[in-house]
Amino acid sequence: MSVAIDVVGGKWKLHLMWVLGEGPVRFGQIRRLLDGVSEKVLAENLRQLEAVGIVHREIFPEVPPRVEYSLTPLGQTLNEALRPLEEWGDRHRNELLCDPRTLTAAS
Repeated sequence: MSVAIDVVGGKWKLHLMWVLGEGPVRFGQIRRLLDGVSEKVLAENLRQLEAVGIVHREIFPEVPPRVEYSLTPLGQTLNEALRPLEEWGDRHRNELLCDPRTLTAAS
């Protein structure tokens, strides 16, 4: 489990996996979908996921250049592995957000 956590750890990587799971997306689209992420942090997280083979970055030879990000086959298998975690969160969202002991209740 520690290998997987090392790959997707941090505030934004799981969110990125969710966005990229829908198909190829441009940087600006990702930024709009992930409210609150800075351009610097987004670029850094995308580079980290690309470096470990989870994200593919494709540059199209156009003027201006178009860049799209997508999950690699390895990234797709990781996204599938994360799906039960998403389902668990959906099932327990209300009780977790209503419990004053949870940190997410303040956000």
